[in-house]
Amino acid sequence: MDFLTVFLIALGLAMDAFAVALSGGFAAGKATSRQTLRLAFHFGLFQFLMPILGWAAGLTVQNFIQAYDHWVAFALLAGIGGKMIYESLRPEKGERRKADITRGASLVLLSLATSIDALAVGLSLSLLRVRILYPSAVIGVVCFALTAFGFAFGSQFGRLIGRRMELLGGMVLIGIGVRILMEHLL
Repeated sequence: MDFLTVFLIALGLAMDAFAVALSGGFAAGKATSRQTLRLAFHFGLFQFLMPILGWAAGLTVQNFIQAYDHWVAFALLAGIGGKMIYESLRPEKGERRKADITRGASLVLLSLATSIDALAVGLSLSLLRVRILYPSAVIGVVCFALTAFGFAFGSQFGRLIGRRMELLGGMVLIGIGVRILMEHLL
């Protein structure tokens, strides 16, 4: 498989991670380089590992996963997005912590939700008998770079706009979940 093809696949897979990182940056306010690196590392790692898992699974689980992967992604994104919206609408009591998607369960769930499509790509590549390490590495690196850029840019833009960016970030996550769901249902 040539580099351009793999790169275009990687860009397509990284778009959800980029959008999530952008909205997370909005909500985070002033993001640190540590937060940016943590988010980009986890998103990139999951995007690297999921095609390998899909490739290894091959045909045996393809029909089972395809039947509900979009529902899992939607539920994860809608749940986290809903929580961000709820937090943004709560009255401020003193110094309120900003939403931080770079820690804990949110980080793992978002990493999983944004990489489920990569699992399906891995399944497809196994059908084509493509060696998986090279495409997975490119997918992981591209996702890392776009996530880091999206989170940093979102953080800068979010500080200019203010506190309600958490509301917008939650709406974006839910929108991404709905888009994934609609792509698979229609």
